[in-house]
Order: sequence, then structure tokens, then C-alpha cells
Amino acid sequence: MALSVGIVGLPNVGKSTLFNALSDAGAEAANYAFCTIEPNHGIVPVPDPRLDALVKVIVPKSIVPTTIEFVDIAGLVAGASKGEGLGNQFLAHIRSVDAIAHVVRCFEDDNIQHVANKVSPTDDLETIDTELILRDIQSLEKRLERARKQAKSGDKTEKLALELCTRAIDELNEGKPARALELSTDEAAIMRELDLLTSKPVFYVANVGEDQLAAGLDDPIVARLVERVSESGAEVVVISANLEAEIAALEPEDRAEFIAEAGLDEPGLDRLIRTAYALLDLITYFTAGEKECRAWTIKRGTKAPQAAAVIHTDFERGFIKAEVIGWRTLIELGSEAAAKAAGKLRIEGKEYVVEDGDVMHFRFNV
Repeated sequence: MALSVGIVGLPNVGKSTLFNALSDAGAEAANYAFCTIEPNHGIVPVPDPRLDALVKVIVPKSIVPTTIEFVDIAGLVAGASKGEGLGNQFLAHIRSVDAIAHVVRCFEDDNIQHVANKVSPTDDLETIDTELILRDIQSLEKRLERARKQAKSGDKTEKLALELCTRAIDELNEGKPARALELSTDEAAIMRELDLLTSKPVFYVANVGEDQLAAGLDDPIVARLVERVSESGAEVVVISANLEAEIAALEPEDRAEFIAEAGLDEPGLDRLIRTAYALLDLITYFTAGEKECRAWTIKRGTKAPQAAAVIHTDFERGFIKAEVIGWRTLIELGSEAAAKAAGKLRIEGKEYVVEDGDVMHFRFNV
């Protein structure tokens, strides 16, 4: 599935450094505003210990993890909704992604300029949130004007749009994002058409100095960020972009020792990637055999035929059945044949809702 996460924030908060560490794409990172103008795109493998465990048992010729796309979007500034700092272009880039990773500077460093000349996570969030809300209000006002005209004819959808846009504008003017609105099914359909910036799911990346990592969410600067977003229930991932860039630059065989010396259990990037994956409500199923072990991304709640279509549309069109084994069961028993012999391989039909971690083989006829 081609799902993407936009990395946003003010200039000089570490977005491009983080993106380079994530994707090893060589995006330019420099100490001046608007270093990034055109967005950089990177396809990043999703770390999954279940795939690693399956590979050890099956020993395939090829291993293919599932992936997620990250987009490094240029830094926003106050006034972006009115075109400041190439704001119109940057806001359009945000509209193209499925979710937002909002990078917030939580470190002090006199050598790295801050656009506001002070490190304040709450002020930074206020700036970004305000610009996204203002742009959404502009979109809603345009839709409201159209609804006013067309509702006069008695069109039920336009009458609903009129009520919805009026309510949404009021809520946004109070500083509430569109994703906080309670919507009926019909209202949600209207909102999807608007594709509002603040309707996108979001999590926050607290970019800290290496000396702050041990404190994590309890670091005084990070704690201010956590308090600011606590009501929304959004997740905060604490990470040192500079340290992660150092880890990414190492040879794979040298990384484990470096990570341990830094006092980490795993790269912070792994937590960030998993957080983005979960935020989009994605799950993974696997196909496993001697030729290939592969992870596939689907939305939670996907039924077997639609899950099969991720591999090839013919699989959905000619779907007959799915053979399913839980990943833990396959690892414990050691092979598909052993799972069959133990009666642990299930035959599922078109209504089966795929579970996270299923190992599947599809039968189809076209």
C-alpha cells in the first residue's frame, strides 16, 4: 500500500537530518531556513521481529519487508497560510500525505539558529497548528459559499454541508483541529472530499540532544511538549536525530555495539517507524516459502480477498480461499507441513478478516 507520512515542523528543527537517517536518501540538511524546498521522498522498511523470526525458521532465498514512505516537507513559518515562506507550496505538500510526523525542537544549541531565537516546544506547535488551521478555514469558507448557493434548491447534501462547514469553522476558530470533530457517516464523506490538513492523524517527534535521551519523556523541555498534546492523546516519540544519523551511517554489523554504548535498546528510528505505521491503523500479514518471505501492508479490518489484492488484483478477482497459520504457530512447529499435520492450518473464506501476523497462502482461479 502506498501510504506516506509527512515530516513537518519549523525550519531548523532537524527534519532533514531525521529524514536522512530514516531513508539514507541524501536529502540536504543545513543550518539555514528553507534548505528544503521541494519535498524529499524516502521508502523505509518497517522493522518487524516477526519477519526476522520467520526467516530463521524457513530460510528463504529472498526477504522482503513491508515499507512506508516518509516525505521531508520544508519548514513552515508564521504566515504560511498567507503565502509567507513559500507557504502555499509547502501546505500543498502536506495535503498529499496520509499522516503527519511533527518534529519539534527540544534541544538547546547556540550553533543552530532557531527561527524564533528561543527553544519553546509549545510556541512551535502553536505556530504550525495555527497555520494549518487557517488554511483549513480558507478551504471550509470556499465550501461554505458553494453550499449556501446550492442549498437553496433543497439539496440535502448541500444543506448538511452548510451546517457542517459552519460548525467546523467555529471549532477551528477555537483552535480545535478537524480530526477532533464528531461526524456522522454523511458528514465524514463531505470532510473526506475537503481533505483538510488538520484532519490528518498526527504524532510528535521530540528531537533532543544525546544527553537528554536517558530522561526521555521526563526531560523538562520534552515534558512541556507532552503536556501540550496530552488532551489529544497523540503519541510523542523522543529521538536524537543527530545520533540516529550517526547510527544510520555505520555498517550494519557495527550498529548494535554503538546502540548499546549509547544506552539504547534499539534505534529510535524503529520506534518512530512503528508509531507511524500504527497511527495509520496498518497491520501486516506474511507470505512465507522457500523462495521468499514477505511482509504485506493492509488496513486493519481488511477481508481476505482485499488482502490478496495487495499481492495482485487477480488474487481478489479469482479468490477461492485462504490458508492461514498464525506466525507464532508456524515458528513453534517449524514448517507449514507440520502445522497441517497438527491441525493448525485454517481454511478461511471471503468474509475472513485478516489478523495482524497471519501467515497466508491464497488459492484463486481466473
